[in-house]
Amino acid sequence: MYISLSTRRQSSRLALLATSLGFVLICLDVTVVNVALARIRASLAIGSTELEWVVNAYTLAFASLLLTAGSLADRFGARLIFVCGFAVFTGASIGCGLSADATVLVTSRGLQGVGAALCVPSSLALLGAAFPDAHARAKAVSIWAGTAALALGAGPLVGGVLVERFGWSSIFLINVPIGIVGIWLTLAHAPDTVRHEARCIDLAGQLLAVVALSVLTYAVVESGRRGWTSAPVMTGLVAAVVAAAAFVVIEGRRVQPLLPLALFRNAVLNVCSITGLTLNFGYYGLMFAMSLFFQNACHYTPLETGIAFLPMTAVVTVANVVSGRLTARFGYRLPLVVGQSLAALGYALLAFLRADSSALAIALPLLAVGTGVALAVPSINTAVLAHVDSASIGIASGVLNTARQVGGVVGVGVFGSLVRPESSDVASGLHVAVMLAFTMTLLSLLTVRLGVAKRASSVDAGAS
Repeated sequence: MYISLSTRRQSSRLALLATSLGFVLICLDVTVVNVALARIRASLAIGSTELEWVVNAYTLAFASLLLTAGSLADRFGARLIFVCGFAVFTGASIGCGLSADATVLVTSRGLQGVGAALCVPSSLALLGAAFPDAHARAKAVSIWAGTAALALGAGPLVGGVLVERFGWSSIFLINVPIGIVGIWLTLAHAPDTVRHEARCIDLAGQLLAVVALSVLTYAVVESGRRGWTSAPVMTGLVAAVVAAAAFVVIEGRRVQPLLPLALFRNAVLNVCSITGLTLNFGYYGLMFAMSLFFQNACHYTPLETGIAFLPMTAVVTVANVVSGRLTARFGYRLPLVVGQSLAALGYALLAFLRADSSALAIALPLLAVGTGVALAVPSINTAVLAHVDSASIGIASGVLNTARQVGGVVGVGVFGSLVRPESSDVASGLHVAVMLAFTMTLLSLLTVRLGVAKRASSVDAGAS
């Protein structure tokens, strides 16, 4: 059957809309929940440890399954996996919105993370199939990534408005109609991808990865309530090390491993993974802690909290554009160094924050952190693209994104163990947390100087 060029173009645009809707919801849920934490805590009568799990259950499932989700999309087709992921995410959002206790909410958040992990790799594959022309595909990917950046930036403000007007359940239930539209658009307009039925799924590697990340997260989250030297926390840390060691051994023996260990011979990938982990550690940890600080120490409403986050989140899109232009002209090392330096400055300034600090004293450090992180993130992606073999870009991207998500999980756990909403002095815990982020950022800057100092030419950046 003949299909006109205009019809194909319209289907491609609608496929882009579908994948963008999925990515928007996934990114929105990373930040939108932070402004609802105080209302969730009061409504469900839960403690700070459960609040950390509300945030981390999502990110943990997302981080654990990203690599396997890419393999599933290769084997069974990107459209099927994307629709399944979108359906799981939408159904889990209903569970979140109707939760009457912490157990149901945390479980539903974990299922949201499963759906998100299934959607992200397959959405990129769908864009590749919908836009076979390289120029059109690059433009489509730019739009797809841009909508995600806008979602991340708008998350706290959108969450504040929804929580203030309709209650905390609304930040989850609003996903449902959008999810239904996205699934319909995908089935109606997104082309399927070639299925590689010979691709094996590394179940043992996946299981060990989930175990290692889960027990590590458990140990970090529980440290605030039980203490770092308590038996459950120490057991969790030891179990994480054992599971990680077993993962390395098994992956070294696999013909088709979940994570080819040979990738880690690439110094630039190692440095970028460390940097990505550090960036998310500070950014997501700070969002969690500052939400508690704003609502418990400063007594802000959810809407006021969302507005207070704007200096940190609203600059994401602009800083991403600036980072791309700096990279094209000077190479990726400049925005990487400048970005981390700005973030470090922001963390240092936050160490002087008090409940009665002026709006400017709050906004300037958050602006520095938000701008710095947004400048640095595109440059680590550019560096990986420039220094990883084309046949390994997919898995290398998976490694980088997994490292970033793990950083976010650990960041929320560590910041949450230091900033307790039931404490009479939330600011003191915040000061310790931001100085830890400051120290880690400086160490990351050192690895950048050692690992990519001679590999950051503008030619590489432009080629990417």
